[in-house]
Amino acid sequence: MNKKRLLLYAFMTIIIATGWFAYEKTTDDTYEGMSIIPEKQKDIPLFEGLKPTNHEYLIAGNQSENIYTFYKHTLPTLGWKLEDEQTELNDNEWTGFNSQWRKEDFNGELWISGNYNQFDKKTEVIFDKIPIHTSTVWIEGVPENICIYKSLNEEECIIIKDDPKITQIKTIINKAIDANIKKIPKREKISMIDFGNIDIKVYYENDKEVYFQSANGIKLMKPEPEFFELINSPNS
Repeated sequence: MNKKRLLLYAFMTIIIATGWFAYEKTTDDTYEGMSIIPEKQKDIPLFEGLKPTNHEYLIAGNQSENIYTFYKHTLPTLGWKLEDEQTELNDNEWTGFNSQWRKEDFNGELWISGNYNQFDKKTEVIFDKIPIHTSTVWIEGVPENICIYKSLNEEECIIIKDDPKITQIKTIINKAIDANIKKIPKREKISMIDFGNIDIKVYYENDKEVYFQSANGIKLMKPEPEFFELINSPNS
């Protein structure tokens, strides 16, 4: 009798554990594509009726205006500041909104977008956490010429005197994103640009991100072909 009870308890334990695992897996899958989950945030309320499904929330009917109004009025009371918004709430073909919010203790920007899907007759809402990028100005003014060394071992450089070309190079570097890192990832090639009052090293390799380094810090950008055309061609 005791043996039968032990087997029964063991069987029930397996059933409960399996059920809990399935619940946890379903919960994970439900929020899998989301960068931020309102249900887990104290200062991001969830509009009543919205249900999570992978990367978005759904609610029956056209609720775009109600949802927009709810967050427009509620988020400021929780310390959020509206940075930007676009709305189309009276259009017969498409109704929806996009809003961007910031908060002092929130690392990034909160994006909330919603639109009515006429085919499914449901309103789709996406909550997203977007990093905030800054671009510090390194180069002021335009020098008469700049000197570009193809490698750090080069003694001779490509001299560029063309004012529009120098301005383009300056603009690209100034617009590159500030990288909050101490060590630059390894790259095959390192060039250097001498602007007279600032030397800028350029770390690059094929299609990998490009890094700029100077006394002001480190920046990064996508491998723009235009940039390399500019620095590799001397004045015509």
